[in-house]
Amino acid sequence: MVICLAVADDGCIDPRWGRAQRVAIATAENGAITGWEEFDVSWDTLHDTGSEGTHHARVARFLREHQVGTVLAHHMGEGMAGMLQKMDVTVRLGLVGDARRAVTAAAV
Repeated sequence: MVICLAVADDGCIDPRWGRAQRVAIATAENGAITGWEEFDVSWDTLHDTGSEGTHHARVARFLREHQVGTVLAHHMGEGMAGMLQKMDVTVRLGLVGDARRAVTAAAV
């Protein structure tokens, strides 16, 4: 399972999915993390440099490049959620706290 989530400097889930500075791509199986890589995506500064569609395309491209099947987030807008649904990406919202713990819970 390949999971993407926004991460803050303290290791917690960053509540700003579409405006995240950094995201983690985690691979997990049977409740255990088997891989973890963080990327500075700068979606916080890039968010308003073009149309909403341009930003959504940027996010979609990143997720496809990393073969993401699940996104964990605290919140996201309807447009982003709709785009991910069209991509057949599972979205789990309302998550807070430790990012690694959220991944292990999602991978059970």
